[in-house]
Order: sequence, then structure tokens, then C-alpha cells
Amino acid sequence: MSFTTNLWAGIEAALFDLDGVLTPTAEVHRRAWSKMFNEFLTTRGLPAYSDDDYFTYVDGKPRYDGVRDFLASRGIVLPEGDPSDAAEVESVCGLGNRKNLTFTEVLRTEGVSPYPGSLRLLDYLATTPIKLAVVSSSANADAVLRAAGLRDRFEVLVDGQRAIADHLPGKPAPDTYLHAAKLLGVPAAAAAVFEDAISGVEAGHRGAFAHVVGVDRGVGADELVAAGADVVVADLDELLP
Repeated sequence: MSFTTNLWAGIEAALFDLDGVLTPTAEVHRRAWSKMFNEFLTTRGLPAYSDDDYFTYVDGKPRYDGVRDFLASRGIVLPEGDPSDAAEVESVCGLGNRKNLTFTEVLRTEGVSPYPGSLRLLDYLATTPIKLAVVSSSANADAVLRAAGLRDRFEVLVDGQRAIADHLPGKPAPDTYLHAAKLLGVPAAAAAVFEDAISGVEAGHRGAFAHVVGVDRGVGADELVAAGADVVVADLDELLP
């Protein structure tokens, strides 16, 4: 039997990342990060930010961690600042907030629809007793789920805001995924994680979940496997039994 045939055996919960797994908002995030960082770098005459930088330093991480890690990669030191910093403030938090303004404006004006393959898998899971959660580093996860018409499908949402409120370290630490499983009343050994980001796959692997499924939306299958994915698919409907 193939892995996908056996995937759902013994699984009591499915824990999904959001951006790039359920909805194509990862592309919106990627464009927002590029616009913010390149405007910042241009004023300093520094080399441009690229998609490689996104996948290496930013993808899947809490917003301020992504800012901090990318700046460190370029040897740039800014004050940490405070989450209340205005977008014009040149601090880690200020740059993170600047990026978020771009993202929320695109979401407001353009909306978002789930990936058709992801919707097909969710429709299947709705016919099973498997419990569902979204585990996202984004503080905008609730708004994205509602814009995509998916919020009522998930019993539990652990997003960037909840991680801060509950003092949970972000991905690649496993804590947000473990917390979601706990809220569902399911042990990690009976839950599967679905991720498109290296940091998220690492989180699932570190949490010792039953399966970690990598969804390749551009990172690369080899990279996802190296990070700890048990299997990699191009779309979630490949996991339909």
C-alpha cells in the first residue's frame, strides 16, 4: 500500500498550516514582504531581497522573527521596538507592521479563495470523525479563514495572536502544533501535520506527530523532506483515499 492509502489510519486530528496549504495567501505574503524589504533596502543602497530570502529566513515564521532573521542575514541591526510601533518606525516591530499593512490591504481589496484541492480534502474530512485545526504564524489567520469561507470548518485556531497570548514560541518550535492538538484532546502520535514551509515542517517533525506532510508550493520537495516531511505532495487532494 502507498503512504497516502495508509495516511488516515489511526489519525484523530489533522492540523493545517494556512497560508500556502489551505489558501494561496502565501503568495500575497511573499509579495508584501518583497515590497516592504526592497523599499527598506533601496534607501540604504543594499542588494535586493529575493524569493530565496523569503523561503530561507521568513516563510512560516512569526512576523517579527522573519524580520529579525532576514536583517541578521544582511548584518543589519535595528532596535527591537514594540508591537505598537507605527509602520514608519525603523525597528523590527515597525518593519513587521509595515509589511502587515500591505498584506491586509491586498486581502481587503482582492479577497482570497481556498485551493480547490484543499477544499476537496476538507470536504472529505467533514465526512469523518477526524478533528481539524489551523496552526498559523499569521496574526491575520482568522480574517483569511473568514474571507475564504473556511472558519467554521475548524474547531481550533492557533494563530500568531494566540501564540503571543499563550506565550508559545513560534515555528520551527513545535509548541503551537502541540497546543492545537492538546486543545482538540488528541495526542501528537494520533495527529497529522500539513505544512508548506520548512520552519513548519521542522515544527511538525520536532513535535513527533504521526505524519508530517509537506505541500510543495515552491520550497522544493527535497528541502521539505530534509526538514522532516514524511511525504511531499503538490496539492492536498492527492491525499484523498
